[in-house]
Amino acid sequence: MKRKLTIIFSVIVLFIIVFIIYFLYCLNIIPHKKYTNDDFNISTYTSLVDKDNDGIDDQSDILINTRKYISTKPKYKSKYYGSGYPDDGYGVCTDVVAFSLKDAGYDLMNLVYNHIKENRELYNIDTIDKNIDFRRVINLDVYFKDTAINLTTDINKIEEWQGGDIVVFKKHIGIVSDKRNKNGIPFVIHHANPYQIHYEEDILENRTDIIGHYRIS
Repeated sequence: MKRKLTIIFSVIVLFIIVFIIYFLYCLNIIPHKKYTNDDFNISTYTSLVDKDNDGIDDQSDILINTRKYISTKPKYKSKYYGSGYPDDGYGVCTDVVAFSLKDAGYDLMNLVYNHIKENRELYNIDTIDKNIDFRRVINLDVYFKDTAINLTTDINKIEEWQGGDIVVFKKHIGIVSDKRNKNGIPFVIHHANPYQIHYEEDILENRTDIIGHYRIS
């Protein structure tokens, strides 16, 4: 009887351990294995544009700058900056995109500001504020939809997703990674909350709120 109880207890403990590991894996606390385009025979997209004339094409430049930004390990906090761009080590999801594009030659603060002034009918804005409008997901979706290359939101069309693309959710935004999961679906480099451990995560298969997928033209 004692031996039987020991076996039952061991099975329960093992089940709990497996469940915890699976739970941590689903939360991306346990990193997922990463694959590349080569693993799926996907050609890596290279832009024909080099906006800042630094010898690096825009698509590659944006991805490089994204990794540069997250290497600073920005802390999550939503606040207003008179300078527009956060300058104190804090930031939110839109700042990942803004800094990634800024260092590639695209100043989103000014670009979005001018686009709003010229296309007020596209935006649901009562008062234009240059310092914050480019840091709102809804505004960026409008801006990219009107100025960038619009791409598929079907994550299963894996060859149409490339590192350096921009993915927009209903209330969130990030940069598409050049790393992929076992199904070929790309990771996303993003900043979602103060408790996020990894900035590059395998989240697309768990999202049902993708509203935009764009590429800087």
